Amino acid sequence: MCGRYASARKRQDLLEEFRIDRDRVADDLEPDYNVAPTKRVYAVLSRGERGTAAPSGQDGRSGPDPASDVARELRVVRWGLVPFWAKDSAIGSRLINARAETVDSKPSFRSAFAKRRCLLPADGFYEWLKVEQDGKTRKQPYYIHRADRRELAFAGLYELWRDKSVPDDDPRAWLWSATIITTRAEDEIGRIHDRMPMVIEPARWADWLDPAASSGDALHGLLAPAAVSHLTSYPVSTEVNSVRHNGPGLIEPLAGSAPGTLF
Repeated sequence: MCGRYASARKRQDLLEEFRIDRDRVADDLEPDYNVAPTKRVYAVLSRGERGTAAPSGQDGRSGPDPASDVARELRVVRWGLVPFWAKDSAIGSRLINARAETVDSKPSFRSAFAKRRCLLPADGFYEWLKVEQDGKTRKQPYYIHRADRRELAFAGLYELWRDKSVPDDDPRAWLWSATIITTRAEDEIGRIHDRMPMVIEPARWADWLDPAASSGDALHGLLAPAAVSHLTSYPVSTEVNSVRHNGPGLIEPLAGSAPGTLF
């Protein structure tokens, strides 16, 4: 699974890196080295211009979006997907991840998988390795990132949920939320944890974001297990275990450790 990650890039950097056409962010997010479920995060998605208004219809989808209006947007969403049919938003805390193997069939995700896919920018992510120490088992956190420190783009899904407890003209009437798709981990990463976030490479960003691409076979072709040759990992402080801790110190390697070190 993916339960924590780091996202410290500036908004302007993301606009350039992901070649954003429409910036829908009202206020910049602070650099976050301990992103946890229910936090607000940046998301990249493609939508029609008219699709930016409040959606209509039973499944939360907006009306037809002319192909000429579809453009890449940067938005802020809440991590933890809230399906359009949910009775309340609390369900989002349990839907932070969607398994690549079943994302097209699970009721919570299949509608978004068909038409509402996104990318979630990240500097890296954390996984925990079970280790034996003094006869006891503990979990050692590891930070995993690209060796060249370039941005990662997690495969995600987004949804819009109508909060019926507030008026239509209230800014809180519509909740934008997202989940991260996970896949089996290979090689070095698999020795730390058997699951990891699905990473979409830049050459496939446009295909993944295309709202018109709804063929299950074509989309699943983009969800091949991630190659980890460009990823590296090292142990970090257990301070990341608590959401009360934040800052760049969380991604610093433990003293004496080196990339690829397994305790």
